[in-house]
Amino acid sequence: MALNIPGGEFLTGSLDVISQSLTIPVLIILLVIVIISIITLGGAIAEYTSRRKVPVGTIRDLIYEINRAASVDELKNVINSAKIPKAQKKALDEIASSSELGNASREALARKLFEFEEEKTMSSLQKTDIITRIGPTLGLMGTLIPMGPGLAALGAGDINTLASSLTVAFNTTIVGIGSGALCYFIGKIRSGWYDRYLSDLDALIDAVLDRMSKQ
Repeated sequence: MALNIPGGEFLTGSLDVISQSLTIPVLIILLVIVIISIITLGGAIAEYTSRRKVPVGTIRDLIYEINRAASVDELKNVINSAKIPKAQKKALDEIASSSELGNASREALARKLFEFEEEKTMSSLQKTDIITRIGPTLGLMGTLIPMGPGLAALGAGDINTLASSLTVAFNTTIVGIGSGALCYFIGKIRSGWYDRYLSDLDALIDAVLDRMSKQ
């Protein structure tokens, strides 16, 4: 119908040029996404092998030890000798060292330190979340863009061009969906790790604040 209206041929031709000009950028971005996904998988495996696994019993016992600390120095010794990640130790030690602050200021400091740790975990998850969303979308774009020339080639009886277009279409679909699925899986695994990490940190911060308020 567009060809039967004034300017219709120009409009459809312009859209065709725009869509075909996106072919190379889409393919490049998909290739970059594949590389990032592989690197992210390697990083997740390395993180799994090196991360400190803290049982619930360890957190429970540490809370009791924090509560029984007779002085700030003893409290800091309990924190520094605890079998928890270094980042948690650093945050708890900084709170324990804020004896000159009032309760409200100390709570504000604790809240800020917790938010900083939360931002670090969110930034680690952001990359996989982006690929999870745009990977399949770019895969779909890479599928549809070559179909126009492919169908035109089919009408002209050019089977070779059609086969080439279909190959590009299928490859981009597989790459886009595969990268998205892989990053979704990695993101879910890491999300569970970080939720546990933040939950432990939140409980320990509350214990330290409670102990500091008794001074």
